[in-house]
Amino acid sequence: MNDVNESLNTACQDLPDAPVVEVVVEVPRGSFLKRGSSGTVDFISPLPCPFNYGSVPDYLGLDGDLLDALVLGPRLPLGARIQIRTWGAVTMTDGGLIDDKLICADYCPDALQRRKVLQFFQFYAKCKGLLNMWRGQPGRNACEGWCDASRALARARPLYRKLQREPLDL
Repeated sequence: MNDVNESLNTACQDLPDAPVVEVVVEVPRGSFLKRGSSGTVDFISPLPCPFNYGSVPDYLGLDGDLLDALVLGPRLPLGARIQIRTWGAVTMTDGGLIDDKLICADYCPDALQRRKVLQFFQFYAKCKGLLNMWRGQPGRNACEGWCDASRALARARPLYRKLQREPLDL
């Protein structure tokens, strides 16, 4: 089996320690507006987003942006911050750069749900390639397949936030 697709058929009981991450929702399920982590509108989609889409503020992806994540389940509000388990990742190439997408949910998605997510990103890669060509942005665009969430997290760079400390009373 292809290494990148190693966990597509993995059963939930085989992932007892699925990592937990914080996700900030930038595109609620059903939205037509694709926003970046800065909150600005990147583009308006002709199709509604089938998932809640956002980023993990604790990790920087290989493309230089916050690590992308999608959250399966009901629509979440724009700006929602949730702690959630990540069951896998879809590896994308966008403009020649690796752009992992963590797949998060309160439950382990079954094999059919994982295949549907992968099919969505195969379609998305083609659309993104056309958008990048129209924008004059070079580089390959493709969906490389499904991988283990820990592999995507290992490729990302952890961002360490400054510790917030209360002032000392002296």
